[in-house]
Amino acid sequence: MMRRAYALFAILTLAAAQMAAADAPRLALPIDCTLGEDCYIEDYVDTDPGPGQRDYMCGLKSRDDHRGTDFMLPSFEAMHTGVNVIAAAPGTVAATRDGMADTPVTAATRDAIRGRECGNAVRVDHGDGWQTLYCHLKRGSISVRQGDRVTTGDILGQVGLSGLTNAPHVHLGVLKDGDIVDPFHPDDVTQCGQQTDGGLWQDPSDYTRSGLFTAGFSTAVPAFEAVQSGAARVHETPADQPLVLYGHVFYAQPGDRLTLTARGPEGEIFRHDITLDAPKAQLFRAFGRKAPATGWPAGAYRGYVRLMRGDTLLAARHAEITVTP
Repeated sequence: MMRRAYALFAILTLAAAQMAAADAPRLALPIDCTLGEDCYIEDYVDTDPGPGQRDYMCGLKSRDDHRGTDFMLPSFEAMHTGVNVIAAAPGTVAATRDGMADTPVTAATRDAIRGRECGNAVRVDHGDGWQTLYCHLKRGSISVRQGDRVTTGDILGQVGLSGLTNAPHVHLGVLKDGDIVDPFHPDDVTQCGQQTDGGLWQDPSDYTRSGLFTAGFSTAVPAFEAVQSGAARVHETPADQPLVLYGHVFYAQPGDRLTLTARGPEGEIFRHDITLDAPKAQLFRAFGRKAPATGWPAGAYRGYVRLMRGDTLLAARHAEITVTP
């Protein structure tokens, strides 16, 4: 009797969740870009209820307790040019926050943003307990106020670097009665790997499990174990040392391409393409240059590693290093 009662409860719970999803707003992209061209999805909602992480397809594209979907720009230059964050569905602006600096978070600044990890943000109420939350907007860009009515596609602000982030993106959170909902799998946020009908999206995006764990600078081609552990990463180097950029890849396919570029105070120092002919579940590739005879100019250097499949951008990571005089 108890087993039948439990089964009935599970069926009723699932039915209630499916009914709630059926009444949910239909979502458009919350960012004015084209996925796979000038933006990409890096992290999905974490479906692992424990200390680990997994995305809605049981893949690696999430972080422990990640509570939304991250739509990333491929570079800081794109953020500076200006990319609009837009309302994913019609509703009423419930709250905004502005005034936080567009500064990559560090261990030294982490405590200063505690409780404001979302950064500059807009929250939109869609009725029946449904809300969307747009995080990490550019300071001074928010163009709506509490109480404003918005329709799908209305500009809310621009992609920034405020709050708990070190790369420009908009974090979209979807909530029902205050609880996190995965818009790709709205019926049960703890399940993964199941076929869905596109979830809450008007135009569902394709999923690929391939991506980048990280990118970093070193002063020599590192060992894979050092890349995996983080020991390979160098943040500061004398001017006479080589500059080597590496990218750590997961689940690439044959023919995928890594593009590694680096710029310094005087412009681009290298650009290199690598075709992955026989990729493994994990791998890394690196490219660099020896220091010129007079040494590298002192200052900040930034590198980008991009993973491409044909003309489609799958993932991008950046790295920074300071050359000292």
